[in-house]
Amino acid sequence: MPLSEQEQRLLEEMERGLYHNDADFVSTAGGSPLRPNYRSIAIGVLAAVAGIGGLIAGVAVQQLWIGILGFIVMFAGVLIATTPGKSARRMGAPPLGRPAPRAADKGFMDRLNERWDRRQDGQ
Repeated sequence: MPLSEQEQRLLEEMERGLYHNDADFVSTAGGSPLRPNYRSIAIGVLAAVAGIGGLIAGVAVQQLWIGILGFIVMFAGVLIATTPGKSARRMGAPPLGRPAPRAADKGFMDRLNERWDRRQDGQ
């Protein structure tokens, strides 16, 4: 059963609104994905491999402290490789000691509802 002209117009209007709202959501949510810090990943992997080598060497030589030191280096390497870099931290919460901006005090849904209300009022 074909749609009437009014129903087609309403459907097109709804599609335009959906595309517009999706674009707003992407810009609000931060459309750019975080880029990995390849330098810290490489350093972390190298440290983890060196730690595994130290752990194996400690077992082979039967020296407990070498094995523990190797484990600590391996663990630190994994932490370095998986911790986000400075640029990723900048995009998140503000640094310690500084108050959060007023917009962050509101919840995500509150901000979306305010934008929706402004859009409906024609602002």
